[in-house]
Amino acid sequence: MENNQKGIDNRGFNLLIISISLAAFMSALDGTIVNIALPTISSDFHLSSSTVSWVSTIYLLVMAGCVLIFGKLSDGIGFKKVFLSGFIIFTVGSFSCGLLPDLLNSFPVLVGSRAFQAIGGAMITAIAPAMVTAYIPMQQKGKAMGIIMTVAALGTAIGPTIGGVLTQYLSWHWIFLINVPVGIFALFLGAKVIPASKPHDIPASFDKSGALLIFTGLASLLFAVSEGTTLGWTSPVILGTLALAIITLSYFVLHELRVADPLLELRLFKNRNFLMTNLIMSLVFFSFAGISYLLPFYLQYVKGYGASDSGLILTALSVAMMVSGILAGMLYNRVGGRVLCIAAGCFLVAGFYMMTLLRVGSPTGFVVLCLLVIGFSLGLMITPASNMIMNSVGKGYQGMVSSLTSLERFAPLTLGIAFANLVFIQGIEAIASTHGVTELSPSAIKLQLITAGFDLAFFCSFIIAILILILALFAKQEIHPDYQSGNNDDVKTGII
Repeated sequence: MENNQKGIDNRGFNLLIISISLAAFMSALDGTIVNIALPTISSDFHLSSSTVSWVSTIYLLVMAGCVLIFGKLSDGIGFKKVFLSGFIIFTVGSFSCGLLPDLLNSFPVLVGSRAFQAIGGAMITAIAPAMVTAYIPMQQKGKAMGIIMTVAALGTAIGPTIGGVLTQYLSWHWIFLINVPVGIFALFLGAKVIPASKPHDIPASFDKSGALLIFTGLASLLFAVSEGTTLGWTSPVILGTLALAIITLSYFVLHELRVADPLLELRLFKNRNFLMTNLIMSLVFFSFAGISYLLPFYLQYVKGYGASDSGLILTALSVAMMVSGILAGMLYNRVGGRVLCIAAGCFLVAGFYMMTLLRVGSPTGFVVLCLLVIGFSLGLMITPASNMIMNSVGKGYQGMVSSLTSLERFAPLTLGIAFANLVFIQGIEAIASTHGVTELSPSAIKLQLITAGFDLAFFCSFIIAILILILALFAKQEIHPDYQSGNNDDVKTGII
């Protein structure tokens, strides 16, 4: 993908960053904004909680299945076409979600509209990091990626808060309708500021088999993980879906290694640094999922806070993430991505270790301190790791690898929540069977059991954080020759 940086002034670059940031924010926001409105939607349509959860599940499944496909397509037809088309689909889908279900009195219409919206979300999410690599000068890449990744993380973090306000004071329809004016603005802005690009020459035949395999495999895997607790991990549906995921993903790997123009170039992972940096990204979001899922339960069940107060306490993580994300963007070109990743790994280990010390009587200030340390480490890690991944591959792989980094953000979140829930339950069962809790008072039994679940889950996150730090210590920063500008003396030339 050849960029067109000539003739773009600083104002043009700033507008371009705003356009990409809006895309990252909207797609991330819609991954979490809906959950808090599900009880209201359930009441309106007279549905069970398991049925109404499809409003969130379908978005995740379609995003997971489509993101790699659109990343590959963008390498062939150009970023601008995919980006703007994605915004059109996302905006129309949002309007449909907010208007048609009530108009037609049909819940399936809401699920279908949500799936259509997710197609647009996958298109704009898949190529946002690639557009930074393609259009932003090397000396500004760190800052740009820092802003965009911070905005995306903010969208994920504040989704429940915005969703709650809109649902309580307006209606649940507005969690979708709010996207319409923002999407229209972003569409016109993108059309104006995104440079025209010259697509790479690729074979006429798109890897349809690979696209079908990856869509089926990822959608099946995430469905099984997200619904396993509800339907039962040994139920025929879950076991069958897991088997389907294993078969299709295994065949996808074999297929991609044989096909001439693969959907995902798996040979990229032969490079040790590329492999380790992608593992870092995946594990960071995997470990973060456990914290984001379990902490509200800790604050409400153990500490006795209400939902609003718990949400206020959790904003400490978002604030710290925003600050460190911007800081990482400013420091990236000065100290290098590897140094930032190592520093972030140290903070992450410290933060998760502090989480293992949480008890029934832990002061709220200590909980906030834990969140600040973890949030700071996440923002400090995500920006340089994303840059290191994108800058280590040639321009011909920008869209493909960009979509890979997007997949590594939200797929591990789903897997991490399921893992944290399983570990939490195992911790409760372990202390119930070995520590004689029946000798305690009834009120103390509840707190002892719940706290044991949190202890085990947070300890597992601490172990994952140590692994992340080890990977950061051994990973090197590489700059592909396509992006060499003579200002990167302390980094190694990419070999991908």
